[in-house]
Amino acid sequence: MKSGKLAVMLLVAALGMIGLAGCSPINFGRDKVDIETLSASQIFQKGEVELDLNSNEKAAEFFGEIERLYPYSEWAKRGLIMQAFAFHKDKKYDESRAASSRFVDFYPADEDVAYAQYLFGLSYFDQIDDVGRDQGVTRNALQAFRALFEQYPESEYAEPAKLKFDLAFDHLASKEMEVGRYYLKDGHYSSAINRFRLVVEGFQATSHTAEALHRLVESYLSLGLFDEAQTAGAILGHNYEATDWYKNSYALLESRRLSPTVRGNSWLSRVHRQVIKGQWL
Repeated sequence: MKSGKLAVMLLVAALGMIGLAGCSPINFGRDKVDIETLSASQIFQKGEVELDLNSNEKAAEFFGEIERLYPYSEWAKRGLIMQAFAFHKDKKYDESRAASSRFVDFYPADEDVAYAQYLFGLSYFDQIDDVGRDQGVTRNALQAFRALFEQYPESEYAEPAKLKFDLAFDHLASKEMEVGRYYLKDGHYSSAINRFRLVVEGFQATSHTAEALHRLVESYLSLGLFDEAQTAGAILGHNYEATDWYKNSYALLESRRLSPTVRGNSWLSRVHRQVIKGQWL
């Protein structure tokens, strides 16, 4: 939500409080009050108070009450986006997604729809744990963030969405590398190659590509597929010559009296042609 608009909303709520102060003993702290007697702006203000006190669940409850008592109002719309925010702060990610998704569906033309979409993606992103866990939430985060920066490229949330998209994308590559290393260590070279190939072909822009190429050199050498090993080394040298991964691959190849050279017509040869043409990385 844009700071200027939020400031105006809070000012309106504050003025409403001042007006009530002369005619009603309503307390906007944590004392109990009959919610039915409050205006939409007053309920919104109570939600803000609870947020300030880090009582996020209670805040979400107040914001939700606005929609119940004052449906179709401007305050109901503002309450819905704030409810999504409060749920996210409370780490109730399913509820945050539900609220932000409803905002996008109900108010597709609103200026805060990009923020709602950002919260939707963030609710998945913040559930991403270590690389050993299922990556379904990672893919969902990628999909949500991509939708944001493609549909709302001028939004202030487009750039943060791109940054988190890159982090989530790197995370997926990390998962593939972890599985590939496991297969390689256990001598399941073909399975390892499939994982490393996925990183090379599908995750070129991540930080894991150089290692994936080195692991391909290791895997192909273990299988006696020297043309493929040399070609993987050539791609590694072309793009990551200064890295330890290339130095290690070069030493491995040299120990077999081989060199990092393009040979044969495997999938790696096609990748190398793309590299030379500037179509890769």
